[in-house]
Amino acid sequence: MSLFDDDLPKKKTVHEIGSDLSLLSVDELSARIALLTEEIARLEAERARKSASKSAAEKLFR
Repeated sequence: MSLFDDDLPKKKTVHEIGSDLSLLSVDELSARIALLTEEIARLEAERARKSASKSAAEKLFR
């Protein structure tokens, strides 16, 4: 182990749907849950933005 390990870029946590979870620790599972929760919020925000845009377009062409 090097004295400079803290200087190395941290490996980004990724999650593949359907992957084997049996080898993950409780902390790793919690990190994945947090990652996926953030991604769900991002997806919902984008869906809301697009839905609002679609509604505005529909009102314009009525």
